[in-house]
Amino acid sequence: MIEDQLAHVGSLVRSARQHRGLTQTQLAERLATSQSAIHRIEQGAQNVSLEMLTRIGAALDSPIVTLGGPQRTHLRVHGGQTLSGRIDVNTSKNGAVALLCASLLNRGTTRLRNVARIVEVDRIVEVLRSIGVRATWSTDGRDLEIVVPEHLRLEAIDVDAARRTRSIIMFLGPLLGLEDEFRLPYAGGCDLGTRTVEPHLIGLRPFGLDVTATAGDYHGLVTRGGAQDLAVVLTERGDTVTENVIMAAARREGVTTIRNASSNYMVQDLCFYLELLGVRIDGIGTTTLRVHGLADIDADVEYAVSEDPVEAMSLLTAGIVTGSEITVGRVPIEFMEIELATLAEMGLRFTLSDEYAAANGRTRLVDVTVHPSDLRAPIDKIHPMPFPGLNIDNLPFFAAIAACAEGSTLIHDWVYEGRAIHLTDLTRLGADVRLLDAHRLQVTGPTHWSGAEVSCPPALRPAVVILLAMLAAKGTSVLRDVDIIARGYEQLQDRLVQLGAQIETFRD
Repeated sequence: MIEDQLAHVGSLVRSARQHRGLTQTQLAERLATSQSAIHRIEQGAQNVSLEMLTRIGAALDSPIVTLGGPQRTHLRVHGGQTLSGRIDVNTSKNGAVALLCASLLNRGTTRLRNVARIVEVDRIVEVLRSIGVRATWSTDGRDLEIVVPEHLRLEAIDVDAARRTRSIIMFLGPLLGLEDEFRLPYAGGCDLGTRTVEPHLIGLRPFGLDVTATAGDYHGLVTRGGAQDLAVVLTERGDTVTENVIMAAARREGVTTIRNASSNYMVQDLCFYLELLGVRIDGIGTTTLRVHGLADIDADVEYAVSEDPVEAMSLLTAGIVTGSEITVGRVPIEFMEIELATLAEMGLRFTLSDEYAAANGRTRLVDVTVHPSDLRAPIDKIHPMPFPGLNIDNLPFFAAIAACAEGSTLIHDWVYEGRAIHLTDLTRLGADVRLLDAHRLQVTGPTHWSGAEVSCPPALRPAVVILLAMLAAKGTSVLRDVDIIARGYEQLQDRLVQLGAQIETFRD
């Protein structure tokens, strides 16, 4: 629909403007127009000509439309710089995506505060809008208001946006509580090897969901049961699997007990939001949840998304590998304790502030200052575990950190059979990284980093690890085709520049 297209264009303009650090008034001055006109464009409330879009792109040095094929984005890094200063952690991408999916359960108005403005979020918003959900960004582009229609237009779903995000799989839980039959496009996402959806289907079958894979989509049929207590045992303690089952239980009358549940940060965010909707959940933060579901949910609520521990680890790594003293603020400490304990074992010196509450009133935050340190390899291997273990998404950062440490470190990425190989690209920058098998790396340091040109791997976290290693590498490095980083980070390179990194963006 025209309205959806205008809203998408408005979102692109707003993101580009904020990226350049301009107000609506400043952009209006560059275009010789009014602030109110820019506001209407960004809200999707005004038709925009191709000529105006071209002018906006030129004013922002960020093309809104491209003729003759897409331009590829690259980064040029002048490494070996010492970083300094303070940077605050943004809110969670994974938490925001789960809350967007869960908003389908609510017939009232959901207002999400301080939502991460990243590609993954924008794709889910595009999908929601395509099926009739009204999703409106605030003027400053930080808050999102969501209103779900009485009847979803699932036949009009944006297939392209849906297939470019694995998060679409989390529509299964909400939809089985709303529809008797539905279709969803196959899920996409990072290239991390085979990532089966079978754990999701095992967790949702007790709710009456039967899914058949057809040509290009999932065909779901729902058999309704009576209001009775239900017990679900998850065969995999996965974050998105747990979220799917929680959302299915939220709209089902009766009590659902979920065992072997993930208690990770995005799961807790989801539970806190559902509690605001009136869904009682016992056991938040543990592996056994009791969800007291409601047949109807209709509440006007506001919820502030919590901070992202994976971004916190990313920013801390920037300071560690460059031998810098920086402060990373608003770190969700409950979800970083194992990482910090592992870093302490490796000899990292850091200090913590007193704890304080996040905007949601539930998540505990601290400020972490890292100091230049002589690192050593840990005695034991480094491996992820479900929370409260070391976060699976934080594991790749230890490859770059281990490369700075004296001795050999074994890194065991047992979850993904295709991710470890992407970290061997660190050898291009001088690191000694050996792939032992599909899941294990041996990293020997310390590394004398040197600049190089590397093509961005098709996996988010390894891509960021290579960028951070380039900060430590003397000379000039080029990281090509970096669009995947925008899937999980909001203007990461610009935020690193604020700490003193020398990074330039350029296009073909």
